[in-house]
Amino acid sequence: MSVRLTGDPLRIDELVAVARDGAPVEVDPSVRARMAPGRALVDAAVEREQVVYGITTGFGALAAVRIPREEAIELQHAIVRSHAAGAGDPIDDEIVRGMMLLRARTLAAGHAGARPVLVERIAALLNAGVTPVVPRYGSVGASGDLAPLAHCALALLGEGRVRVRGGEPVAAGDALRAAGIEPVRLEAKEGLALVNGTEGMLAMLCLALHDLDLLLRAADVVCAMTVEALLATDRPFAAALHALRPHPGQAASAARLRALTAGSGIIASHRTAEHAVQDAYSLRCAPQVHGACRDTAAHANAVAERELASEVDNPVVLHEIGAVESAGNFHGEPVAFALDFLAIAACELASISERRTDRMLDPAHSNGLPAFLAPKAGVNSGFMLAQYTQAALVSDCKRLAVPASVDTIPTSGTTEDHVSMGFHAGLKIRGSLANVRIVLAVEALCAAQALDLRAPLTPSPAAAAAAAVLRESVEPMLADRELSPQIERAAALLPSMVEAADASAGGIA
Repeated sequence: MSVRLTGDPLRIDELVAVARDGAPVEVDPSVRARMAPGRALVDAAVEREQVVYGITTGFGALAAVRIPREEAIELQHAIVRSHAAGAGDPIDDEIVRGMMLLRARTLAAGHAGARPVLVERIAALLNAGVTPVVPRYGSVGASGDLAPLAHCALALLGEGRVRVRGGEPVAAGDALRAAGIEPVRLEAKEGLALVNGTEGMLAMLCLALHDLDLLLRAADVVCAMTVEALLATDRPFAAALHALRPHPGQAASAARLRALTAGSGIIASHRTAEHAVQDAYSLRCAPQVHGACRDTAAHANAVAERELASEVDNPVVLHEIGAVESAGNFHGEPVAFALDFLAIAACELASISERRTDRMLDPAHSNGLPAFLAPKAGVNSGFMLAQYTQAALVSDCKRLAVPASVDTIPTSGTTEDHVSMGFHAGLKIRGSLANVRIVLAVEALCAAQALDLRAPLTPSPAAAAAAAVLRESVEPMLADRELSPQIERAAALLPSMVEAADASAGGIA
């Protein structure tokens, strides 16, 4: 896949392709004509020495300071250098690449008043694998992600530090020379246009939605395996029951669980047993919990799509009516809320998975499975400590689910007196999703072991397919062994397990 920048909205899959997979970026020739009217209006404002925020005035609390025409260009370089004030460990390259792509698209849309050369240089950096080093701390999520974007802009000037295709940090000027990329000399408005956006938090939202999509499907697959492993019933997944409460995510998850458990010899063997009348909530209510998480993701996806179609800047160059207006579209509240909401959903996916795992390990609740799924329990502890790991991760997810967006600290002499903290909401969801993946991997390991112990009863074709993928790399636990490598391997195999199970169940969505 290659991604073409036209100024029109990008898609989430396009962002992921560039940010994570290194897909090439092309700048459509139409971008030059699209950006020309806005640029002409900025040049005219400078020529007339018109009072326009950030073009002929200072920034933030310094907006009342007039900037003479001969210093307009110096002003733009100054804002990039002064705002590159981040601190802490660098954020992941994929976030930075996503930010760069999104900012290039915003500039290309034509209401930032920048020249096409900025879009072309950003694309050149992306294609050369030159990624600015962006510290973790610095954004408060209003006036956009100022510090992170300033570190990105600094690289365009040939300043600051970058990584080339994931290597060690080097001087940006050296990396640009090696790649044959000429540093940019900014003109009026362009420094401000490069830093005043919500692209950092939006990049993290898009990446999180992409990753959560897999985890939502994986949660259904491992849950179906656990339902069988615990001799639970599939009756609560009936379509007629879920039609009575028409949440779309709930209906989708229930349909998947029906398909994933269909044809199970294990379930058929005990369908009329007393214990099958009513299962624990973590089994019986899985469609409701997984479904609520799905609906949360759908809401966040709608927010992301609206943001991908937005032009976030200040001031905005409304060339259609000949005006340059200060505005507040840089405030990250919509994205921050969506990211915080996703953190709640991610926490619940992990929490209910841990509860299902615990039931498989506890002989008081596992319907005949050995304690901790351990052969010769006592000498062996089986998966006991794997559940401890789940507990630690779920507890961390709960801390990460505390919303960042309810916090605010005034900045810029209280001119910027309410902020979103959306960038940190984005960093939180990344940690939470990484936790969820491990929690689901542990449940998958335990469910596969339990299904082995239920032999000669046979699981559903979908459960058997998922377990077979796991068993290609992870053998059954016949005696205690180091579990950490198996947990990591199971986490890596989740996409293949989901693909195999869904294909076996008839290609369910």
